[in-house]
Amino acid sequence: MGLRALHPNVRLRIAVGFVQRLVDSMVTVVMAVYLATRFGALVAGALMVAVMALSVVGALHGGHRAETRGRRPTLLLGETAAALTFVLMAVGQGLHLRAADLGVLAAFAVNKYFAGLAMPANDAMIVDVTTTEDRTLVYTVNYWAVNLALAIGSLVGGFGYGRHFGALLVAAAVGMSLAALSTAALLAETRPATAASPGGSGSGLRAYRAVLADRVFVRFVVAAALVMTLEFQLVNWIGVRLALGLPLQDLPGGLRVDGVRMLGLLRAENTVLVVLLAFALAPLFGRIPRRVRMATGISLFTAGYATYALSSTGTVLLVAGLVLTVGELLDAPARQAVLAEIVPATDRSRYMAVYALHIRVALVAASACISLGPLLTDVGMAALYVVLGAAVLLLYRSVWSVAPATVDTPAAEPACGTALDREAEPARS
Repeated sequence: MGLRALHPNVRLRIAVGFVQRLVDSMVTVVMAVYLATRFGALVAGALMVAVMALSVVGALHGGHRAETRGRRPTLLLGETAAALTFVLMAVGQGLHLRAADLGVLAAFAVNKYFAGLAMPANDAMIVDVTTTEDRTLVYTVNYWAVNLALAIGSLVGGFGYGRHFGALLVAAAVGMSLAALSTAALLAETRPATAASPGGSGSGLRAYRAVLADRVFVRFVVAAALVMTLEFQLVNWIGVRLALGLPLQDLPGGLRVDGVRMLGLLRAENTVLVVLLAFALAPLFGRIPRRVRMATGISLFTAGYATYALSSTGTVLLVAGLVLTVGELLDAPARQAVLAEIVPATDRSRYMAVYALHIRVALVAASACISLGPLLTDVGMAALYVVLGAAVLLLYRSVWSVAPATVDTPAAEPACGTALDREAEPARS
């Protein structure tokens, strides 16, 4: 099945999601720097933590709202508010006043809250209108689009900050305004008729307690958190290790790198390989049962990060980057497809809101590894990564044993990578 055969909402959400990730990475990547120059590094760090915590609150509110009031109105509210806050940030940044700096901070915090509010509705809507057979394709395309958006946004934000920061905020406001208008004009409501009704018994905190009582789902969330803890190592302990300890060396081709340059090269390698290989490998991966995909993917992913922890040879690190990226491409879309299968139709948005918390948990755990690294040494950290990977496999097995039908059948994906490239064109627009 190609993207043109999918529900129009799916194509629209992939395109809008591309714009949202592009805008978010373009601005968020430099907001910490902006706040540090205005309020100092110590205060800026605390402010960023508070803002991210507010986005979690928004996600939990959004998950409940999407079940009681619908996906479309929740998305429209979140995207409209995000566009307006970018306008306010652009105006405040242009005033160059202390009070205006506080206004930019407040607008940024509100922006993150409403971005979090819209996220569960977006994730639930994709599940609403896709089938078991086409979800792996949808998540593969979406994964590619997200990585491309993050790469472009980070580059634009990094080079545009400073003299052009105001222009970045104006571009963000325009992009989010177009996203909100597209949602208003083209998006159809997809909330199942069996979803919780306003004021019903499944509302509020009681509903979230019911989500947390789902042991299979909670195990899956913990597994996802452990995977992301590994992924975030590159910008945490491994990044510190390379920056402080990697000797100056020449790579094949004569490129001379130190630890900081090697870190940047590894991050760029991962993003570029995801963009280049996602569609090329999709036909091959699509013939593999999800159980095998996920197990093989996590094994390769873990091996790559363990090598990152041990090696100080640039060529070996680059090969490890290729290995872990292939593992990532095997596991990530399949994991998303299995998530869609184990989440009940009657409470999808709330489940997605809770699932989104795995990223915040992973950020905290990965940050803690910076302090843990010197105590365990390189070998100890590599062993820790292997333990984390093994724990993910055990948690996956506990999910597979309860829901084998979701992992034993190969996903229906296109037989030709070139065709998939063409069918993915709407996601690039």
